Amino acid sequence: MTTPTPDSVLSLTINGEARSVAGPASVAALLDEMGLTGKRLAVERNGEIVPKGLHASTPLADGDRLEIVVAVGGG
Repeated sequence: MTTPTPDSVLSLTINGEARSVAGPASVAALLDEMGLTGKRLAVERNGEIVPKGLHASTPLADGDRLEIVVAVGGG
């Protein structure tokens, strides 16, 4: 896969649904765009868990498959 150039569009699959985002982007930027910043969640990218501490430094690439699970409290 090639490194995206500014103003490129990345085609991602997020929780089974196709989505396009402006690139280059990181996991943290995607979560911010989705309104999930600060929430308790887990992110899997191409079958590998992305630790929270690496969200900002993990780049997204065209064709990436992500699963994002948000923790929901309750009783």
